Amino acid sequence: MSDTTASLSRKISSAGDLQSVVRTMKALAAASIGQYEQSVRAMGDYYRTLELGLSVCLRASGPKILNVDRKVPTPTVCAIVFGSDQGLVGQFNDIIADFAIKYLTVLPRKPHVWVVGERVHARLADADLPLAGIFPVPNSVMAITPFVGRMLIEHEIHQGRGQTTELYLFHNRPTFDAVYAPVSQRLLPLDETWRHNLAVLPWPTKILPEVMGDSVTTMGALVRGYLFVSLFRACAESLASENASRLSAMERAERNIDELLETLHGSFHRLRQSGIDEELFDVISGFEALSGGKGSGRDSPHGVSVPRLLV
Repeated sequence: MSDTTASLSRKISSAGDLQSVVRTMKALAAASIGQYEQSVRAMGDYYRTLELGLSVCLRASGPKILNVDRKVPTPTVCAIVFGSDQGLVGQFNDIIADFAIKYLTVLPRKPHVWVVGERVHARLADADLPLAGIFPVPNSVMAITPFVGRMLIEHEIHQGRGQTTELYLFHNRPTFDAVYAPVSQRLLPLDETWRHNLAVLPWPTKILPEVMGDSVTTMGALVRGYLFVSLFRACAESLASENASRLSAMERAERNIDELLETLHGSFHRLRQSGIDEELFDVISGFEALSGGKGSGRDSPHGVSVPRLLV
């Protein structure tokens, strides 16, 4: 009896400690979602400014300023897949990995894949995709900028070797009707459709701007800014989705722990009541034995009526 109740007490204590950890992780995930979503909104305003600048350059100098029609000696396809380093995120990594595998395996050329996060790296490795490298997931908004800088340097190295003609992004994006959904984006090449959409972009005022200085230099800086913003937004959206998935997982875990604690408390109280009943039974049986079994239906010396026990 005592061992059983002691075991239940330990389980209740362990479940309570786990509940505290889950609530802490839930609070951290909820706080992280806000900062990543705020950074995405800020990047949206910056991206709008870059679009307007690119539109002015394309209208002033024409599409040939991009020099996107040059021949590449060894054409390849590169992709960046954003996942997570940590667990407790539900199906977050499985969803983006399956989405990227389904898309990349049907491309005419086998892609070189850069992976962000150890968890999704294992899933992509099992699919026999050629993995070019792995990067750790940024752990804060401030860490996204240096991370994107490293990615751009890696991309420029491959581009300098004439190895990259297409660049794709795969990541999870927060949604309103669900926690998140996988999305893809082709960053490069800057094709005719992309150039046309920017060239016809209306200017917000009646005063049309002019490009100061060298148009090629200005255009190059704007294109690098476009790549930076695209990578930054993809990373921030992936981190927001990761924390939203973790928050959802922690809410499910909290409900399960509450149900477990309710069951354990109920079992503990039943066992404790059963122990009390058995102790009372022993007291009454002892009293009957001491009174020679003749105290049935009579008052005890202390005025307590003791019922007859059937044996």
